[in-house]
Amino acid sequence: MDWKHEISAARDRIAPHIRRTPVLSATGFGLDYPVALKLEQMQHTGSFKARGAFNTLLSQPVPEAGLVAASGGNHGAAVAYAATRLGHRARIYVPEIAGPAKIALIRDQGAELQIVPGTYAEAAARAAEWRDATGAMDIHAYDAPATNAGQGTCMAEWEDQGLEADTVLIAVGGGGLIAGAMAWLNGRRKVVAVEPETSCALHAALQAGAPVDVQVSGVAANALGARRIGTACFELAQAQAIESVLVPDSAITAAQHALWRDMRQLVEPAGATALAALMSGAYRPAPGETVAVLICGGNIAPDPLQG
Repeated sequence: MDWKHEISAARDRIAPHIRRTPVLSATGFGLDYPVALKLEQMQHTGSFKARGAFNTLLSQPVPEAGLVAASGGNHGAAVAYAATRLGHRARIYVPEIAGPAKIALIRDQGAELQIVPGTYAEAAARAAEWRDATGAMDIHAYDAPATNAGQGTCMAEWEDQGLEADTVLIAVGGGGLIAGAMAWLNGRRKVVAVEPETSCALHAALQAGAPVDVQVSGVAANALGARRIGTACFELAQAQAIESVLVPDSAITAAQHALWRDMRQLVEPAGATALAALMSGAYRPAPGETVAVLICGGNIAPDPLQG
């Protein structure tokens, strides 16, 4: 696939529908060097997921049966948002572990919501059943070319905004965001995959030499809790031999607190996971190496202003 062409086309296609999210250089976090940040938690519905949702809906015909998606929360909210803006029906399957804040966010976007016991895998199975029964378009959260190309626009946009870092750290769940970044960069910058120790589908796949099922738990499981890494992500990561690091829940929570303390940025655990790799020492830049962190989601639970 010509990823550069696909991502460039996606960028033009979705431009009227998404936000160009801010970037900045930050100090603090207990580090003795500055870090470039992209605040993608300020995207519509609080995560980068709107990019892939809009690209999918704008690049292919939508059937009369509408849309269906399974989501840990952020993808479902993005699909619901894009569907509502473009005049399509959407049915979203969400696992119970998504939590009340993300479930409420999806409901607020106007989709038909189905809450499923278990994890993302169970929600995905139910979404597939609905697709097969009705002919609805199934928008996969992370393992579809249109989704990955849409997510790749985040990195393309960041480079347009003057990114100068040698290395970019990106949190990984199913791999859609990092797949888009790897596809766009094509080795021009170092990409480091960061996952929780208890939700590490990419790390396990790279060790095994193929995607494998993993157990999922921890503070970021409702966003990074994919049981198996996406095929495109695995293939790109293996081909580019990217570095993969793991962080404990305690480091993720510490990074969440640091983003609020030092930057007044409220982010969910997934959004703080990449920064956690720097703060915890799971990734240590070489002398003179400049680093960047993609802050990917801000749907914190519980909503601090709700109620």
